[in-house]
Amino acid sequence: MHQVKDTLRATVRIGYDGRVHKTFRGPNAQERFDTEVKVLRFLEKMQCPFVPRLLESDPEQLKIVTSSCGQRVDHLDDDRRLELFAELEKYGVRHDDAETRNVTYRQSDGRFCLIDFEFATILPGFEEADGANQPSHTEPTPDLARSQQYGPRPVEQ
Repeated sequence: MHQVKDTLRATVRIGYDGRVHKTFRGPNAQERFDTEVKVLRFLEKMQCPFVPRLLESDPEQLKIVTSSCGQRVDHLDDDRRLELFAELEKYGVRHDDAETRNVTYRQSDGRFCLIDFEFATILPGFEEADGANQPSHTEPTPDLARSQQYGPRPVEQ
């Protein structure tokens, strides 16, 4: 595995299969883990096409495995960055760490994506769509397996 982040709060590695392995540590690790899992499940329910999909979660090890959303972005115009994070709010989530370090570029469809939801908030009025009663371990679904192989499915209108 290739290590891409090693900080006081988390270690992030990318497996040879392209999946992202994130282990939470440091201050409030359990709370940040719980928040990221909850928000990623919620965004999948909302069919948000520009965030990673939660593939596995291990509450004992405070570890998640997600799909990849491309390569990190080094430079991004402030207006475009703010536009991306504002677009996320249409799906009922405020990121609360709207920095370029949390933006990736997915070359397969030319899409900027957002990552790292440990400080995110589900917005008022969207809570009823929240999947808080889901099991703590997530197995890939057929749709998820398809999206890993071919990219996200277009949202039907």
